[in-house]
Amino acid sequence: MTSSATSARRYCLSFTAAGLKPELAAVIAGIYLEAAANWALTKATVLECNALQARSANTGKRLELELRQRLQCLNSRQMELLAKGTSDERTAMAWLAVLKRIEIAADLTREVLLGKLSSLDPVLRRSDMAAFYEDCERDHPELTALAPSSQQKVRSALLQMLRDAGLLSGKAGKGGTLGTVQRPLLSPQVQELVASDDPALLVGFLLHAPAMPVKNRKSVSKTAAKPAAKKATPAQRAKA
Repeated sequence: MTSSATSARRYCLSFTAAGLKPELAAVIAGIYLEAAANWALTKATVLECNALQARSANTGKRLELELRQRLQCLNSRQMELLAKGTSDERTAMAWLAVLKRIEIAADLTREVLLGKLSSLDPVLRRSDMAAFYEDCERDHPELTALAPSSQQKVRSALLQMLRDAGLLSGKAGKGGTLGTVQRPLLSPQVQELVASDDPALLVGFLLHAPAMPVKNRKSVSKTAAKPAAKKATPAQRAKA
């Protein structure tokens, strides 16, 4: 995070209107593909048909808006996998959309969850989350401006998305534990779509970005492994 509140980009906090919702995100992605990548037509179709099966028109509008704003961060290949992939792939693409739009979720994954795994202490505790939010509030006064009930809603929604994305397993327990941090299983196609978009996004799945493409490593190793020319022995020089 940045060290100055004036230079930090404001957190998007509207995500409490919708959880991860990979199945609903897939519905929108499917309609988007049928609408020839036209977001205006996609929005109209989703709302007119109540494709998200909302209980009221207002709920449907809030849900559609929040999910659409996330999905607009995905590229065409990612949207296609979201619409047509397996359940795990849909979940991964929905989480990728969250990482690209909701900066606090990306910060939490990078600064807390990845650190827990790296230190071989995968148990997530309330104290870990409290320290994270305390750090965030230094650069993001929009967090402290929220009412206490809204702050709790943000925190609960983030934790639930981590569980739904497969990054946190188990229920909250005694002693302030919230669950166990884990790496989600990603298909090769998901890893390729994430890495080709931006390798840094792999951190959001608790993976480290590759340091160098494989083909470059091979070329470097071949150069380094080239043997030096051998000197001729006295006997060989005499025969010459």
